[in-house]
Amino acid sequence: MTPLLETDNVTYTYPNGPAPALSGVSITITAGSKTALVGANGAGKSTLLLMLNGILRPDSGEVRFSGRPLAYDNRSLRDLRRRVGFVFQNPDVQIIAPTVEADVAFGPVNLGLSPDAVRRAVGDALGYVGLRGYEKRPPHHLSGGEKKRVAIAGILAMEPAVLVFDEPTSSLDPASSEEVMELLDELASGGRTVLVSTHDVELAYRWADSVILMEHGRVLARGAPEEVFSDHDLLAAARLKPPALLDLYNELALRGVIAPGAPPKSVLEFTDRVERAMHGHVPDRDEPGQIYLCNADLTGGDDIRALIRSGMVDHVGAMGTRAKEFVGRERILLDYTYGVIDKCILKALNGENSLIITTGGMVGHVQRRIAEYGDESGRVIPVTPVQESASPEPSREPALE
Repeated sequence: MTPLLETDNVTYTYPNGPAPALSGVSITITAGSKTALVGANGAGKSTLLLMLNGILRPDSGEVRFSGRPLAYDNRSLRDLRRRVGFVFQNPDVQIIAPTVEADVAFGPVNLGLSPDAVRRAVGDALGYVGLRGYEKRPPHHLSGGEKKRVAIAGILAMEPAVLVFDEPTSSLDPASSEEVMELLDELASGGRTVLVSTHDVELAYRWADSVILMEHGRVLARGAPEEVFSDHDLLAAARLKPPALLDLYNELALRGVIAPGAPPKSVLEFTDRVERAMHGHVPDRDEPGQIYLCNADLTGGDDIRALIRSGMVDHVGAMGTRAKEFVGRERILLDYTYGVIDKCILKALNGENSLIITTGGMVGHVQRRIAEYGDESGRVIPVTPVQESASPEPSREPALE
């Protein structure tokens, strides 16, 4: 994996601060990764993130982007902040313009783009976060989740390679939190590197490829979430509790109730482990249902409605902001708006059919997740691509990568 962002023995103390906020911190963020910086309040997470796009400058040590040390002149910092986008914990700090459109346009205008290029960038960014039609709205009339999306759109409009989020779900209700994290998954599936800070171990465990555990301005550990969060002494030192699912799994494995192995990251995986422990395998049920998979960028609403009216689909879910914008425009009712893949797999195991509507790189993400489940469980879930009516009839064979 290619190192993209690095810190080397970085230290920093705030003016008049009682103690160093960072003490000899060295981390590496690889290109295309999903990394969670985890720690309790005061661990130094936000300070470290502010180093990564030059908002703060270390007292000692070095920060590197693409192998080159950061330079702190105005021109270099402008270029860095275009490539490393930062979304603050409180969107009100980041949103400064009187309308959504003006706020999202702020970055592209300051990059010197032409008026046409600015309009395209704003339209694309608002479309990506599902806020088309909000252009003229005053930001202070928006909900917390909508403000967060405006802040993300303002960064996306500058097309950064890296997205850095400080506590992305702070102050959001559970549904809005899930939707923001799904958006981050969508961004990562599109090839961007995503780094978040959080004290929410449940979020970090199920979302991140790797975690960096911090306390009192130091890095305590780094590695796969299931490895780092299984060390109770380490978590106690960081003033955190293990994720409930992982804690229950480790306790059952310790007692010999289930066989040790790669820890489950979802209720679906955990359920399969329990069934395997009880029966020696995941029990065969009736023929599994199938999952229809629709790329909303390539399929019309009439085709989706026809499939639903046919009675072949029992449940409908949408993943990603463009897909949700599509179903809203086409007035398609949804059963699932988050946790869609696992919910549809669970329904398939009960012999029911589901439809997942998504777009772009998320199509491949859905296919890979279902294929991985089949490899792990031995239960193959058929996936049928939904195509435009002018295209050949969908194959009834699994369309897995």
